[in-house]
Amino acid sequence: MLTLHSLKPTPGSKHRKKRVGNGESSGLGKTCGKGNKGQKARSGGSIRPGFEGGQMPLHRRLPKKGFSNARFRDHVAIINLSQLEAFFNAGDTITEVELRAAGLVKGTCDAVKLLGQGELSKALNVSVDFASASAEQKLAAVGGSLTVLSREKANQ
Repeated sequence: MLTLHSLKPTPGSKHRKKRVGNGESSGLGKTCGKGNKGQKARSGGSIRPGFEGGQMPLHRRLPKKGFSNARFRDHVAIINLSQLEAFFNAGDTITEVELRAAGLVKGTCDAVKLLGQGELSKALNVSVDFASASAEQKLAAVGGSLTVLSREKANQ
């Protein structure tokens, strides 16, 4: 029968605390597992990662080459016709605000591009920054309208 006074931890789950510096026969006496002298044997003696004892570190020996334009690129949110079909009703006017409200555009983006993947059966009024030719054709085929904002900016 299991009672409170007979409860014991699983064998092997409890360990003695390592008692450092308690005599040579303890296994970790004298130098306490730190070896003999040197920087790493001293209290507070630690070296930073990558330090090579005064030798020129690897990260400084290697040449620094190249340039990445990744931090300057435009972040374009991609929307497909199949997503518009699933989230919007016929006759809806769709801008970036509505796309964000529906959860189709998240985070920061510089532009929204409409692609023609999937089928569309509803006439929608879409206003985006860019659109592919296939998206324009499919939207026009069902009687929808497309306003491409980048063209309007270019015409001004």
